[in-house]
This record gives sequence, structure tokens and C-alpha cells, in this order.
Amino acid sequence: MRNLKIIAFNTLFVFFFTTFSSWAGSEQKSPEASVKTLLNEIKQIVEGNGLSDVKKAANKKHSDIAVSILEVPEISQKALGKYWKKHSAEQQDQFQKLLEDLFVHVAFPSSAKFFASLDLMYGKSKSKKDMTVVPITVIHEKEGEVDIDFKMKQFAKNWLVVDVILDGVSMRNNLRSQFYKILKKNDFNELIRRMKKKLKEAQG
Repeated sequence: MRNLKIIAFNTLFVFFFTTFSSWAGSEQKSPEASVKTLLNEIKQIVEGNGLSDVKKAANKKHSDIAVSILEVPEISQKALGKYWKKHSAEQQDQFQKLLEDLFVHVAFPSSAKFFASLDLMYGKSKSKKDMTVVPITVIHEKEGEVDIDFKMKQFAKNWLVVDVILDGVSMRNNLRSQFYKILKKNDFNELIRRMKKKLKEAQG
């Protein structure tokens, strides 16, 4: 089950620059409503070879909406941690764009499989300072209950995800650990190379 969880949320993960126009409306949404939108869009993503143009277009629409509910700049910066300021704005942009593409082509399809047949139970949201945590419990037929906390912050009228805690494991910290292992032994170009390779494999 641990491997399934990691695949579902962290398959060498990811966050990105997109506009909020496809999702953000004029009315303010609650943190829980944002999480429900995120998961609903992810669940509708279809994976497979030979998809029709209609299916591909639908996947893109769902992915665009899902990714717009993630606070890309903050997650990207936290994921690189101490290495963030060591690189130029151009390198930072390149990193964020690759994370976006990895989410779309790797993480989202895997998460769609993870959530497809599972029941979700929402708990009571808890707020502390500028952060609100939306807890859900996933009921897995073999492994039982799996707790997932979505950490949310408000930006303008939108509540966006800044981290996901899966059974006590932070997605953001997991990413940072993976990136640090690479950057401690290699340079930034090698990290980018590996990310591009992962993306190319996912795109077939």
C-alpha cells in the first residue's frame, strides 16, 4: 500500500505555472470545495495509448483545472529548499514548468487510478493562522482507512493546495528529499535532465 500511496501523490512530483481562469469563478470557494474540485477533476482523467482527440482534449481540460488548484510557486520553492536561491529566475521557471508537466503526465494519471474506486470521507476542516487543513479519509478495500490532509492557503478568492500529508508523510518534504539526493551529488542540469527523461517516458 505504501508504494501505491507514493505513486498516487509523489511519482517524482511536481508543480507549475497556470492561470486560474478555467476554474476560478467570481464567487469565493471554501477550502473543502477546492479539494473536492481538485479530486473530482483528477478522477476524470483517462490514461492509455491511442486516446481519441476528444479524450485528449478532455484530459487537458481536467488537468488544467486540477493544476490551477495547486499553489505552484510556493510548492516549487519549498521542494528545492536551500537550493532555490542558488539558481537564476530562468532556471527556477524551467524547474516549475517541468514540475507542471510531470504532474499532468505522471502524477495526475496515477492519482486518477488511486481514487477511481475509493470512497472519500471528509472531516472537519481546521484553521491555524493563514493555513486551513482539509482532512479526508480514503477507504481502501484491502488496506482499510488511509488519512490524507490537504494544507490550503487563500490567494485572492481561491483556496489552493500548498502540501498534501498522506498518512503523516508530507508530499512536499518527500519531493525535497528526492531532489536533495540528486543535487548533493550532481548539478542542477542533471536534475533537469532526469526530470525531462521521466516526462518523456510518461509521454511515450
